[in-house]
Amino acid sequence: MTILAPIQAAAVEFAPEVTYLNTSSWGLLPRRTIAAVKALADENAAGRRVGAGSFDAVEAARRGFARIAGVSPDRVATGSSVTVHVGLIAASLPPGAEVLCPEGEFSSVVSPFALRGDLRVRYAPLDGLAGAVRPSTDLVAFSAVQSADGRVADLAAVRAAAAAHGARTLLDGTQAAGWFPLEAGAYDYTVTGGFKFLLCPRGTSFLTVTEEAQDTLPPLFAGWVSAGAPWTSNYGPLERLAPTARGFDEPPAFLSYHGAEHSLELLGDVGADALYAHATGLAARLRAGLAGLGHRSVPGESAIVSVPGLQGRHGELVEAGVAVSAPAGNLRISCHLYNTEADVDRVLDVLA
Repeated sequence: MTILAPIQAAAVEFAPEVTYLNTSSWGLLPRRTIAAVKALADENAAGRRVGAGSFDAVEAARRGFARIAGVSPDRVATGSSVTVHVGLIAASLPPGAEVLCPEGEFSSVVSPFALRGDLRVRYAPLDGLAGAVRPSTDLVAFSAVQSADGRVADLAAVRAAAAAHGARTLLDGTQAAGWFPLEAGAYDYTVTGGFKFLLCPRGTSFLTVTEEAQDTLPPLFAGWVSAGAPWTSNYGPLERLAPTARGFDEPPAFLSYHGAEHSLELLGDVGADALYAHATGLAARLRAGLAGLGHRSVPGESAIVSVPGLQGRHGELVEAGVAVSAPAGNLRISCHLYNTEADVDRVLDVLA
């Protein structure tokens, strides 16, 4: 079986009506995911579903993300947004702690620290992030892949610098998980929104935490799900959180998680190696074509291609039926599982 075989087999799950190259904003939902969400919605409408949804689907999604992230399911907490996960981590830091972030980092990664008011937040260029770690740094919070322009961080260098200075690491995998091979266990914490490259309905997110770092997190959002045994801890205060990362679970958005189970299964079956080769291969073809048209894109080996200063062509592409985005002054084009060389060539034809 060639590396493209699982990509081709999965392609039948998608039916976009436009040339869709905007996964950095949100990912397309597979047919199987849509069917699961519709089935649950119909059951809820008819009164046939007890409890509005099944925790079996949540556990299946947890296992599916753990498989993609390379960790045990016990190291994964489920939630609804990256902001909430980062807020929990921000609440764990003592007053005066120093947090280091890249310049231009996505707001959800930096705002919970910056707005607390009693933390020292520093910023450094992404390519100088490892060199900016110092003995006073308590936490390095950064994205594996930058939202604004698709640049991939030097993950090994940042991990090594943090370890050398005794700093913890928080990695946002939202623009990476689903095409970029992640090793979530190599970081104290990771946070990942599910509705982009993981192709999940919005309302799914995942927090991973090492056993050592878990002890630093406060029971800030403790509720009936946090005990790890849903439906048995509905009344009165919890005696304790679940001993695993499940202790940081949020009550699930069942419609989203019933769908997420199937999206994550699909991605796990395709495999990170095949996804990486496919997405970065398309992106390389796009960069070469853009260069031929005289447009210089942000260099690197990323599934996200950004062209500084070309945001003015965004409307023209959308009018031509090509879905892309234009954040931070860039034209941003993202390649994923359902994209083809024909999609890339369509962008180039419009821009030419």
